[in-house]
Parts: sequence; structure tokens; C-alpha cells
Amino acid sequence: MNIFQAIIFGAVQGLTEFLPISSTAHLILLPWFLGWPDPGLAFDVALHLGTLVALLIYFRSDWIALITSALGVMRGRTQAPDARMAMLIVGATIPGAAAGALFEHKVEDALRSPQLIAVMLIAMALVLVIAEIIGSRKKSLDDISWRDAVAVGIAQAFAIVPGVSRSGSTITAGLFREMKRDAAARFSFYLSAPIIAGAVGKKTFDILKAGLGLDQLTPFVVGIISSGIVGYLAIAFLMRYLQTHNTFLFVIYRIALGIVVLLAFRSGFR
Repeated sequence: MNIFQAIIFGAVQGLTEFLPISSTAHLILLPWFLGWPDPGLAFDVALHLGTLVALLIYFRSDWIALITSALGVMRGRTQAPDARMAMLIVGATIPGAAAGALFEHKVEDALRSPQLIAVMLIAMALVLVIAEIIGSRKKSLDDISWRDAVAVGIAQAFAIVPGVSRSGSTITAGLFREMKRDAAARFSFYLSAPIIAGAVGKKTFDILKAGLGLDQLTPFVVGIISSGIVGYLAIAFLMRYLQTHNTFLFVIYRIALGIVVLLAFRSGFR
């Protein structure tokens, strides 16, 4: 992989990891459309590490407050203000973590067909439309209940299917649970951090066992920087955008991309 490809892969990962349009789908479709090589495990770690850094930096004050409050409860300070949210995040993360540990590789290997990805892009777009129509959008972040958190956590488990999207499934579930759009997005990002961190840790361990060649080092670093910068900008954009807009922009994009892929597949492309 050359530097240009590393930059493009990183930018695509950073953008699509946080917008509700599926990063896994795009990282499969990109080399399929362009005839590029599969980026491989090491580069996948670099891309996710970059987006994890973006999450940690953008929500740095939130993480400090959540961790401080959780530690306060562990030390017997029951009035720590953000402790409840910290517990909701921990509980809601469990379904996604379990699904990833048990089924991620099996599902991704079995469902990597561009045709199936296109179907999931369109199907999830239609579900998001329904959530937009019937969701009352009255709950702020402070109003989230354990039922809401668990529902969003279960939705995150479906993100292992290429084309579904982690942010797409969790924001959609949040809308179904009557959350405001920006609250659903913020809670979605809270849940994604431990999942991405776990994936980075596991895959890094696999790389250390196999070894990282020196020829991979430069694209590795470039991928981290590219995905981190674009990821940060994508988070900032989405958090501001959803304060005053609905998600139909992403619905239209998902459906359009799905149709393009289906037409390309039908025409015998690659």
C-alpha cells in the first residue's frame, strides 16, 4: 500500500466510522471499486486507532468526568454526578462486545459480498426513516433509562454486519427510544469508544504475534493520522448537524450507494 492509498483509506475510515453510513461497508467497497489491495490486519488496527484517538480527544472532558465519577462511586461517594451515565455505558457496551468477540470474523467473512452490503445499506436506511417518523425525540442525555441504554447496546451488536453501521444502528435505536438526535449521537459515541478500544487491543495482540514489517510502518502511521483528523472533524460535524437537522441526508446517501453497488454487481463489475 502506498502513501496515497493510506491517506484515502484513513479518511474514509474516519468519515464513515462516525457518520451513520457504515465504515466496514466502505472499506470493503473501496478496494472493490478501485482495484486496490485489501489493507490487511495491521492497517485495520491503524485506522481504528486513529478513530479511537479522535473520540478520546473530542469528548475528553466527558471521559474525565465519567471516569472521575465512576471512581468516586467505587470509593463510596454515591453522589458522583456522572456515575449513572458511566454505569449505563458499561452495561450497554456488553451486548456489542459479546457479539464482536463471538461472531465478528464469522459474520464479516460470510457477508462481505458487495451485493449483500448494498442490501444492508438500503435496509438500514429504511429502518432509520421509520425511526425518524415515529420517534418523539423528547429525551435528553440525562433522561436515558436502563431500558434505553440496553436497547441501544443491543442495536450496537448488529453493527458487526457490514452495511449496518455502528453509529447508524445505535442512533436509530436511540430515536426509537424517543431520544433527541444529538443525545442519541452522543450516547452512540460513548458506546463506541470501549468497543473500538477492545478491537484495537485484540488486533494489536494478533499483530505482535505475527510481527509488523518495516515496509508497513509508514502507511500505518499515515493511516492513524488521516483517520484521526477526519474522524475528529466527522464527530464535530455530526454533533452540530443533528442539533438542527434530521438524518435523511444519510438515508439518501445509503440508498444511493446501495443502488449504485447493486447496478455495478448486476452489470458484472469485477
